[in-house]
Amino acid sequence: MGDIIKLVGKRLGLGLLILLIISIIIFFMVELLPGDIAQAVLGQGATAENLKALRTKMGLDDPAIVRYLAWLADAVTFDFGRSIVTDEKVTTIIGERFANTLFLAAYAAVIAVPVSIILGVVVALLRNSVFDKVANVVTLSFISSPEFFLGYILILYFSVKWGIFPSIASLSDSMSFWELLNRTFLPALTLVLVVMAHMMRMTRAAIINLLASPYIEMAKLKGAPPWKVIVKHALPNAWAPIINVIALNLAYLITGVVLVEVVFVYPGIGQALVDAVSKRDFPVVQACCLIFAATFILLNLAADVGAILTNPRLRHPK
Repeated sequence: MGDIIKLVGKRLGLGLLILLIISIIIFFMVELLPGDIAQAVLGQGATAENLKALRTKMGLDDPAIVRYLAWLADAVTFDFGRSIVTDEKVTTIIGERFANTLFLAAYAAVIAVPVSIILGVVVALLRNSVFDKVANVVTLSFISSPEFFLGYILILYFSVKWGIFPSIASLSDSMSFWELLNRTFLPALTLVLVVMAHMMRMTRAAIINLLASPYIEMAKLKGAPPWKVIVKHALPNAWAPIINVIALNLAYLITGVVLVEVVFVYPGIGQALVDAVSKRDFPVVQACCLIFAATFILLNLAADVGAILTNPRLRHPK
């Protein structure tokens, strides 16, 4: 148990260091943008007094390192400042939107994870069959297609031609849970088609790689049916790579939803990031990027911990 805690502590410390480096990159990449930030926000018609007042409000008169340290100290306490455009607290702006993004990611994950694992087991059982070849072609097609392209294809058929689901995922507080699922089905399905292909192929590869192991051959010689060999003997030992790819794809579901949210006008944090970039609302941009980075690092940490717990060789390294 002590080895596991030590390994998790090392991963956590490395994750915090990476997040610190990313925060430096995020802050100073905004600083390196050409032109005057205050001028870009207020436009060419701004007066000198307005520009000076905005620079003072944003702390642009201070050195960049001083502003970074102040921003980092506030970010640690989840205070990302106030929006330049609306003067609202950034946490208020992105809080509800981040919750919407988490709901969309969870919706897609609930569909994608079990389906991809089941399909991965099936294609491993039917390796080199027609079904296996068709599944490989279909999954490679989904992996190779951009998210916005898949989204528009789904809108064309499921919304325009067949009229089954709405093309715009607008939300309201008065909606029932089933109506919410209906409104968000197309963006969730778009994410499912992308991530399910990765997870299914990794499950298939992990199981096929284990089928040549001596204990698998012994189970076959004992007369165990193929499904029992995979489910009882191969799958438990394939969990480590499968958990890793699932965690990485869950991270993508949260951090890679920007295009999907824009296509379906879904009020998530990705849409908030796009709106903030177009309006030069830099505090919101910095907060969204930092949240994306922290989420990705956290889920990678979860993948490492999951791999350690499911693999005795990682729990007890020599």
